[in-house]
Amino acid sequence: MSSEQMYQAVILDYYRNPRNFGTLENPDIKARDTNPFCGDVIEMHAEVQDGRIAEIRFTGKGCAISRAAASMLTELIQGKSLEEAARVTKEEILEVLSIPISGIRLKCALLGLKVFKLGLYDYIGKAKEEETDGNKAPALT
Repeated sequence: MSSEQMYQAVILDYYRNPRNFGTLENPDIKARDTNPFCGDVIEMHAEVQDGRIAEIRFTGKGCAISRAAASMLTELIQGKSLEEAARVTKEEILEVLSIPISGIRLKCALLGLKVFKLGLYDYIGKAKEEETDGNKAPALT
């Protein structure tokens, strides 16, 4: 088995048996988006405790690449600080996928990261608003 075939098998395993698949009852972070080119839909839920991603889940439907990448992303950022999670790059996602991704499939591979960052930035923005309004904001470190 070539290394590319091995990584394709890993992606199919993540697609068929996604890790951290599901929802959280009261997530601090919640976002959803669609890839309009192919119809993939990903929703991310995360709980924040002490400035870290304590729990993260995703749901959605789509191709093997989008679901596998979202699943791998949840494993990558679980337990990270908000700052560390915010610094995850598209290159890191492509690295964990470990197969060549064509330009047309790039949006599929990065949909989970886009959705997570939308939710994360919304959460941080709301926390900053609470801070400036004089309320106690959730810890961001």
